[in-house]
Order: sequence, then C-alpha cells, then structure tokens
Amino acid sequence: MTGPWLVTGARGMLGRGVLAALAADGVPALAAGRDELDLTDRASVHGYVMTHRPAVVVNCAAWTAVDDAESREPEALAVNGTGAGLLAQACGAAGALLLHVSTDYVFGGDGRLPYAEDAPPEPRTAYGRTKLAGELAVRATLPDTGYVVRTAWLYGAGGKNFVATLLRLERERETLDVVNDQWGQPTWAADLAGHLVLLGRAALAGTAPAGVYHGTSGGRTTWCAFAQEIFRLAGADPARVRPTTSAAYPTVAHRPAYSVLGHDRWRAAGIEPIRDWRTALAAALPSTTNMTHVPA
Repeated sequence: MTGPWLVTGARGMLGRGVLAALAADGVPALAAGRDELDLTDRASVHGYVMTHRPAVVVNCAAWTAVDDAESREPEALAVNGTGAGLLAQACGAAGALLLHVSTDYVFGGDGRLPYAEDAPPEPRTAYGRTKLAGELAVRATLPDTGYVVRTAWLYGAGGKNFVATLLRLERERETLDVVNDQWGQPTWAADLAGHLVLLGRAALAGTAPAGVYHGTSGGRTTWCAFAQEIFRLAGADPARVRPTTSAAYPTVAHRPAYSVLGHDRWRAAGIEPIRDWRTALAAALPSTTNMTHVPA
C-alpha cells in the first residue's frame, strides 16, 4: 500500500506531534484541519480522502470539551461519532488504514485494576458516549483495517494541558491544592505520536492486528502526585502541592476516579508499550517549559 499519511486534527497538540514524528521518519504526510476536512460533512470527508488516496489516516480530530458535551451532545456526536464513521467509510473506499484516537472516558472509571483493551465500555458522560460511538463505527466499518487507540491525561507543547497549567501556577502561587483521588497515566503527546507511527508501520507490514490499543504511559499516579513531580523536576518544592478531593473541584461532567489502562495488545503487534510516565515527564519537561494555552 503506497501513498502519503493523512493526519486529521492536524493543528491540535497530538496532530502536530504525529506530523513531527512522521517528518522525523521521512514519511510524506498531509495535514488536514477543519478548513480542509470537515468531519461533519460527508462530501468533505469522502472528497478529500478519495482525492489524496492516503495509505494511512491518523484521526486526531475530536470534540474534546468534556463539560460542554453534556449540554451539546448532538454536536459532539457529529464529530466524535458520526464523523469518525464517515472517515472510516472513506478509508474503506480508498483502501486506507485508519488509526482512530479515542479516550479512557469510554470506561466507567470505577475499576481497581487496569482496564484491558477488551474490557466492556461503560461511559458515564456525553463525551464518553460520543467517543464510544466513534469506536464502534470504526470497528464495524473497518474490521480488518481499523485501529482504535485510547489515550488519557495527554500533555505536550502547543496545547491546553495540565503540565502547562502547573508550570504557570508554580510561578504565580505559593501553594496549590490538587485532587488526590483520581488515578491515571500522564502521557506525553510526543510518546503517543511516536507509537501511532509505529502502529501504522506495523499495520502496513501486516504484523499488527486490527482492533483496540491503549496509548497511555506505563505506571499510574494521581493528579496531586503528578503535580508534585512537575514541581520537583522544575526545581520547586513539591510540598507546595497539597492533596485534596474531587469534591473541592465540582465539574459538569463526571471525572473518572480510575483511568488506568492495560497495554497487552502492543506486544501482539511486536511493539513495546509506551514508557513509564515519570521517565517521559523528565524527558518532556525541558522541551515543554514554554508550553502555553491555546484554544482547544
């Protein structure tokens, strides 16, 4: 299978990371934002994909405003669910592989052990329901050439994320209260981008089975411990970050208490899972100290 790779959502944090990883690998790539490819418009999706005939499509486009989705679920579904389905149909028609990025929010978040790739989904938010709809559409449309990669707690340069916020608040406040009752896996966007490229290459080579993969860092931590590690690596006193509970920060949408994902499927594709979150954060921080907020 020949042709360039197509990255949708190319102006977002992960999309930029995938494009950088492809460029480093010498892989020709097309970058499509909403102006070039509107996932809510069938003609736009099919026209763009059929015109460019990519070998692999990496779908980083998504409605990611979790709280807003509670009151605007049809709009979120149009992108995350219906749009993903339209993209899968276009990939099928063009003979392209599809790597579709999804989320830990498809689970209920009340587990005690890492969620396996085949664990039953149980979304408890509108965002999670719309992302699950996209997963199901991709897998139903492309059973042999569709790949769903769930991620969580993503941070990196050029995006709105926890690390950028903590680096700013460290300069502005003497102490911070951060929730200590939500568990997850902080994941550097550059690490996930690199694994998406590895997965796409393995898929093209026929060594990666289609299906669900979990694209999160190894290990686990809480938001509070994550914040303390950010402070430590930045040369600040971690004790300035104080633990609190989720009740101190009520949100419109339910936040999962447990978002730890298992990574067994990577080895089936001959790929080692993403490294431990601490190791990744230490590598990421020197290049992300200038991270700033941008519109999602």
